[in-house]
Amino acid sequence: MTVDEASEFFTDEGAVARTLQLLRDIGLGYLRLGQPATELSGGEAQRIKLATELQRSQRGRNLYVLDEPTTGLHASDADRLLVQLQRLVDAGNTVVMIEHDMRAVAQADWVIDVGPGAGDAGGRIVVAGSPGQVARTTNSRTAPFLAQELARARA
Repeated sequence: MTVDEASEFFTDEGAVARTLQLLRDIGLGYLRLGQPATELSGGEAQRIKLATELQRSQRGRNLYVLDEPTTGLHASDADRLLVQLQRLVDAGNTVVMIEHDMRAVAQADWVIDVGPGAGDAGGRIVVAGSPGQVARTTNSRTAPFLAQELARARA
C-alpha cells in the first residue's frame, strides 16, 4: 500500500491520518509503506526526517540544514515541500538550504551566493542579501537566473 492509499484507508484514525497526510504534503505519497530505507533516495530520506520534525511540537529555535531538498522533485511537490519548510520558519526555526532551484531561492528570506565558480574557482561569498538584492548584482552568476525567476513569479 502506498502512503496515498494508506491515507485514504486511515482517514478516521487521528494521529495515523495526520502522519500520512504530512508525508503526502511533502511529496512522498507514492512511497510504499514498509519500504526499506536502503531503497530511498537521499532526498526521500531527507524529507522523511523533515516530516518527523514537523510532527513534533514546534517551540522554535531549531536550526535545519538541508542539502538541495528539491532535487528530483516535480515542481508541484517542490512547492508543497517549500510550504512545509515555511511552517518551520513561521514557528521560529531557522532553515538553511543549499539549493540550485531558482524557484526555491526566490522564496528565501536571505540568499548567500557562493562562487564565483566551482571548485578552486569558488568558495567566496559573491553577494548576500534578499533575493531581489542578489538578482540585481552584476558580478553574480546566479543573479540573471534569479532575476528571471523573480520576474516570472511576479507575472
